[in-house]
Amino acid sequence: MYPEELVRPMKNELISSGFVELLTPEVVNEEFKKSGTLLMVINSVCGCAAGACRPGVKLSLQHPKKPDRLATSFAGFDIEAVAEARKHFLPYPPSSPSIALLKDGKLVFFMERHQIEGRTAQQIADILKTAYDEYC
Repeated sequence: MYPEELVRPMKNELISSGFVELLTPEVVNEEFKKSGTLLMVINSVCGCAAGACRPGVKLSLQHPKKPDRLATSFAGFDIEAVAEARKHFLPYPPSSPSIALLKDGKLVFFMERHQIEGRTAQQIADILKTAYDEYC
């Protein structure tokens, strides 16, 4: 498990943009059962999370259409919550970072690490905006 002092600034990057932390399996399941759209980011310490994922997600939220709710859990830190969230992302394998869009509790869009790596924040934002236009 990563130390709190390492992950806190990376967590705060999304929290300061309106994301709610999902810290337990129970809270994950509660949030995932709600109606409407939910953008769930599995945050990570890796370079692609810092350089593309978090900035791209934040940039995407400037779009007129956006999810009803924003949530995040941190891989390697919020271990049980991340494990529970990943159950809802099947058949996709565990991926950190990753970005999921759920509508009425059902997964409708998923971006794995290999789809984040090598892309710019703007490219990530554009992909997410397309998903928002379709599902939000």
